[in-house]
This record gives sequence, structure tokens and C-alpha cells, in this order.
Amino acid sequence: MGASSLIHPTAVIDPAAQLDSSVSVGPYAVIGPKVRIGANTSVGAHCVIEGDTTLGRDNQVFQFASLGAQPQDKKYAGEPTRLVIGDRNTIREFCTFNTGTVQDRGETTIGSDNWIMAYVHIAHDCIVGNNTILANNATLAGHVHVDDWVILGGLTGVHQFTHIGAHAMAGFASHISQDVPPFMMVDGNPLAVRGFNAEGLRRRGFSAARVAAVKQMHKLLYRQGLTLDAATAAIAGLKSDMPEALQDIERMQAFLAASTRGIAR
Repeated sequence: MGASSLIHPTAVIDPAAQLDSSVSVGPYAVIGPKVRIGANTSVGAHCVIEGDTTLGRDNQVFQFASLGAQPQDKKYAGEPTRLVIGDRNTIREFCTFNTGTVQDRGETTIGSDNWIMAYVHIAHDCIVGNNTILANNATLAGHVHVDDWVILGGLTGVHQFTHIGAHAMAGFASHISQDVPPFMMVDGNPLAVRGFNAEGLRRRGFSAARVAAVKQMHKLLYRQGLTLDAATAAIAGLKSDMPEALQDIERMQAFLAASTRGIAR
């Protein structure tokens, strides 16, 4: 990598690192040999980016972030694993994202267009989708899956192997140890489902018919005293009555079928 006016002279960048010529790096940042950073990404002062880590384009990494460090897993024995981050993410101060483990995919994956606030921890083998908001001090344990458009309130803790479905929202200081179905709003410790994310869906362009279908799925899961099997069967029956929401109904069906920790109820 050649010298660049966008690289502060105090930054320590391994010659083997691959940085696009438009990348900016602030004072005292440290970038390791297996790091790849795409166009127009900025790396703030005192950041450490190490390990086999890839960042896409147009990311903004604020000062003191630590990306690509070894997983905090006692089973880790130095195997080659990765951290992959997409495009247009905002990663605020003191965030810590770890690489994966060979016990899972060997990769921690973060998508694009995410807004990740200060002190967020994303542990080994997590998968974070696109357009999420993780507020200050949200903490993801290992193997957590967070789907697109999820919002996690500050100080929320997510238990390992938990899955949070698309468009779900968790309030401040939630304790999430079971899967949260798509579209639902949860908070508390112990966790409780408070409703569904109606306003968020409307802001994202969901039609009235689609919002009505989500409302009906919420009612079947949480308001009619049905067993999970009975509620799941009733949700399948909505397809013929609500064809405009077919994709949303199928999303819920797939989530419930794949749940391994049980859902928050």
C-alpha cells in the first residue's frame, strides 16, 4: 500500500493489508496484515482492525473500535476464522466485533446499512443482517442471528444461539434468551412480548393489508390462548385470506419452524 494523505502518519498499517486508495485512517490506528477495506471507508483514531477481517465500502468506524480480534471462546485454539462486514455501516466508539469459530461457520457476518452505537459487542459466529439499529451497550453472545430491520434497545443482552426475526424490536435493557419472532415488540427481564412493530412496518412501506396480517399473526400467537402448534396451524390458514401478505406469513412460518430455543411468549 502506497503512502496517502488520507492515512495519518502515526497509523500503523501492515504492508500486507489491502486498503482502497480512498480509505482514510486516523491517528494511532492499527491495521493488521489480513485486513481488507473497501472504498471510501473511514477508520477513526486508535481503532484496531486485526485478524482476517473484511470491510466493504462507505463504512464509518469511529475511534477506539476493535474489529477482528480473536473470539472470546475458551475452545478457540488459533484456527483461521473471519469477520466480514458489508457496506455503509456506522460503527461507533468502543465497539468490539470478534471473528468466528470452527465449531460454527468460522465467520462472524455483519451486513450493510447498519447503525451500531457505542460499546456494542458482537461475538463470534453472529450473523447480523441489514438496516439494523443496535443501541449503546447492546451485547450479542456467540452464534446469535439478528435479521434485517431489527432494533435492539440500549443495554440489551442476547443469549447465545438466539434468533431475532426481521422487523422485531426490543426495548431498553431487555434480556433475550428465547427466539423473538418477526415483527414483534419485546422488553423486560423476564422478557415479554408487548405487541407488534406496527409503526416500524408502516414507516418501511408495509400496506394496510400487510400490517393487518401481522396483527392477526400476533393475535394468534399471543392473545387467543392457543398452543404454539395450534397458533402455527392457524397462521398457515391465513394464506388464502390474506394473499397480499403471503411473504410475511411465510416468513413467520419459516421462523417458527426453525426455532431451536423456543419463542418468547
